[in-house]
Amino acid sequence: MGRLFGTDGVRGVAGRDLTARLAMDLAVAGAGVLSGARASGRPMAVVGRDPRRSGEFLEAAVVAGLASSGVDVRRLGVIPTPAVAYLTGALDADFGVMLSASHNPAPDNGIKFFARGGQKLPDEAEDEIERRLGAEPAGLPELGFGRVTDASGERERYLDHLLATLPGPAGGTPLAGMRVVVDCAHGAAYEIAPRMLRRAGADVIAIGNEPDGDNINAGCGSTSLDALKAAVLEHGADAGIAHDGDADRCLAVDSGGHVIDGDQIIAVLALALREAGTLADDTVVVTVMSNLGLRLAMRDAGICVVETPVGDRHLVAAMREGKFVLGGEQSGHIILLDHATTGDGLLTSLHLLATAAARGQALDELAKVMTRYPQVLISIPGVDRSLVASSPELAGAVQAAKAELGDSGRVLVRPSGTEAVVRVMVEAADAGQAQRQADALATVVRGLA
Repeated sequence: MGRLFGTDGVRGVAGRDLTARLAMDLAVAGAGVLSGARASGRPMAVVGRDPRRSGEFLEAAVVAGLASSGVDVRRLGVIPTPAVAYLTGALDADFGVMLSASHNPAPDNGIKFFARGGQKLPDEAEDEIERRLGAEPAGLPELGFGRVTDASGERERYLDHLLATLPGPAGGTPLAGMRVVVDCAHGAAYEIAPRMLRRAGADVIAIGNEPDGDNINAGCGSTSLDALKAAVLEHGADAGIAHDGDADRCLAVDSGGHVIDGDQIIAVLALALREAGTLADDTVVVTVMSNLGLRLAMRDAGICVVETPVGDRHLVAAMREGKFVLGGEQSGHIILLDHATTGDGLLTSLHLLATAAARGQALDELAKVMTRYPQVLISIPGVDRSLVASSPELAGAVQAAKAELGDSGRVLVRPSGTEAVVRVMVEAADAGQAQRQADALATVVRGLA
């Protein structure tokens, strides 16, 4: 069997790949690896989830596994992933657990662990959790079974933290006069995202804020922006904000209904942070998927770009190693390391809108700091992903495409870390050339056997 943990925890179809038994076993194994010695007695963990129907039984399994292992559990209820990361640190928990499959459809779910302080687990910790799966019970916990308490009120602590990251007086309204539509993807931010923006002074229209357990990410949120575009135009809004199911992502729409993606948001925030003197070493960290236009814009602005593989764990690792404060992905997964340990869509939206308000500029004006190169992305299912790195035919096709594009384009072929697909990405100054090269490479990938 391959490695259970992917780039963002353990994911799969709930009840088939991710069963209650596996969830409980992961919780027991995680407790054994992540629990620390506490002067106050038993270890403590926080547990949150998004609104998926399967989250209810998976949460029950995780809580049971933790409590049976002697861990006190504070149930946060439906809450964004970055809130679990923040509260793991703020509440001095030994670790945190989030149940979500992020932007994936409702039948999927996932389990993600955060180490003390809300940090991502290192690979060695995940490997040790996997090694302990299914081990014989160690007997009754030495300090007794853990207690389970409701901690849903702690979302207020997280909300206060978000607002406190903005400059200016506490309780200020930096978004006063701004009308914003926020699409919560019928996900974990359905209640807290509109409240955050209202407390910051915005006139807020919320959509995608009626989760029923099955409609998460369905035709809404950061993976489907048509509803947000329409609502922005209908309400004459200054901006639209889209989150995904667990609210660790943020994309935006300007007043004309045009999309502002994660690369553009990074460019805007990078320039704002440098102007404020808080962009460490005048450097941003991005993944190999970021648009060539971002790299060129940063070069022209004298800002260095550090590149990592796809996945926030790689971004965070590079940011911590270099002591950088801003990194992110085109998908809208953006990390402001001065304020968060992981990508936080609510935090990102707050700082993007506050930058626009402080400068008196509309989002479309802000976004002009970079020009997006045409980019074609094709996801190909049903392929042996292990052959991507070993196929001579594919390697030759990639080299030929790169030679044709030269310095005015990019080619990337990689297996997805979160889905059973191979992704082909081609950028070029000419959209037709990008499409032609991407189609040709996709044909080669589909032929892998």
